[in-house]
Amino acid sequence: MKTRVRLTVLILCVLALPVAWANPATVKTPATTEVPSTAISTSTAATDSKDSPDATDLVSGSLHQWRGDSSYTESTMLIHRPDWQRKSSLVAWTEGKSDSVVRFTAPANDAGNATLKLGPDLWLYNPKLGQVMKLPFSMMTQGWAGSDFSYNDLSKTDQIVTDYTHSISHIDTSGEHKTYTVECLPKPSAPVVWGKVELNVRDDYVLLAETWFDQQLQPVRKLETTKVAPLDGRAYPVTMRMQVLEKPQEWTEITTQDGRFDLALPTYIFTLSNLRNPRPWSTP
Repeated sequence: MKTRVRLTVLILCVLALPVAWANPATVKTPATTEVPSTAISTSTAATDSKDSPDATDLVSGSLHQWRGDSSYTESTMLIHRPDWQRKSSLVAWTEGKSDSVVRFTAPANDAGNATLKLGPDLWLYNPKLGQVMKLPFSMMTQGWAGSDFSYNDLSKTDQIVTDYTHSISHIDTSGEHKTYTVECLPKPSAPVVWGKVELNVRDDYVLLAETWFDQQLQPVRKLETTKVAPLDGRAYPVTMRMQVLEKPQEWTEITTQDGRFDLALPTYIFTLSNLRNPRPWSTP
């Protein structure tokens, strides 16, 4: 009976995540500066191993460019569907390679919904239910808050580094930066669902695209950077769009307005008590 109750509450927590925006049809897609298509082209010559960086270094470097040793970011998320759009605001903290907190700040009926990721574990908090629930590993690839991003995407941990082998399959030199296509294949015992992941990484470690393939090696979903801009002294993918490839009219876009990296964050941020009752915090 206790197991059934926990499962029921978990389902309610997931269903009660942000799913509404006042008059969503009136929200307009924000203007962005597109990254030139040559920057993410995969029609490139074979690599020369003597001149190429290490593939794993490119993958881990792109993760560090994204998160730093620690980070704080303020972003908006726009969910686009053919007949409606929904916009939310959120803040996020990261520490190390796997810990993170993401909290909605707007609209008002979504504010306070939050997630906490510690290593492989993830918890959800819904203020309307007053519940903190641990998400089963089997649900980590499910859509987050009604978007095209999954819970795994949300935390952006180092799983892509530790659970995959890496090799450079192409180099594009047609743009201002060299862009490397890195093929990531799962290790035999890795707990992953994808048959392959493909990254497009610039020579300054900016992630330009990430494509996930199923077990038949067919592309299923893609994350693409549409705008790169300076953020706290580093080149950063400030606007990124996630799309399920079989649904070309649907996508979710996250735009980062502000961010700080390599901060000395207090340890209480990444705790279950702070997930439920967040303590005041401001950037130093």
